Amino acid sequence: MDTLHEAVRGALTEVADAAKAPAMRAYMKSEMPFLGVQAGPRRTALRKVFAKHPIDGAPEWRRTVLSLWRDAEYREERYAAIELTGYRLYRGFQTLYALPMYEEMIVSGAWWDYVDELAVHRVGGLLSAFPDTMRPLMLEWARGDDLWKRRTSILCQNRFRSATDTGLLYACIEPSLSDIDFFARKAIGWALREYAKTNPREVVRYVDHMGITGLSRREALKNLPTG
Repeated sequence: MDTLHEAVRGALTEVADAAKAPAMRAYMKSEMPFLGVQAGPRRTALRKVFAKHPIDGAPEWRRTVLSLWRDAEYREERYAAIELTGYRLYRGFQTLYALPMYEEMIVSGAWWDYVDELAVHRVGGLLSAFPDTMRPLMLEWARGDDLWKRRTSILCQNRFRSATDTGLLYACIEPSLSDIDFFARKAIGWALREYAKTNPREVVRYVDHMGITGLSRREALKNLPTG
């Protein structure tokens, strides 16, 4: 684990452009500093590190991810933890046992750059694979006080297209309709906009029926003639 940590930090430092770090930090409004590594070079460097340092088994994978996440000194190291969760060698580890790890990362990360990747690509995958367990959990998250768990419940079907469970989508949206927070409003609009790629008439109907206005409406209907 320590070797992987060292390799991750070394690889990120090698491709960092320190001159870009202040602007990246300001854009993300991050208390944690940046090294100055852009997404493309970061992903390339991390794939090489992960290939050289394979992890033996799901428990060790979870421990390693959380260690990278908790011990991060730079924001890119937390991005590395998220990328490790999706690395191709560990696709078989995407089970309900990974859910507490994702929940911790969502709650402690509490910002869109972390949460959206986890919501769409990790929690969404678990919902697809384990709907009987995940569906009631997403409803619970949708009704809870934590903004980022609510956002996750709204966004987790963003890649489902025709497989979208509209009942679940609407049930996750509706507890946040009265929330004036930007990230709640944006999530509602984004989720509906993604579903509109499959069923635009239904999204228009739903937006009108529910009286959705403002940012959520603009985002939902953004790519539609009626928008």
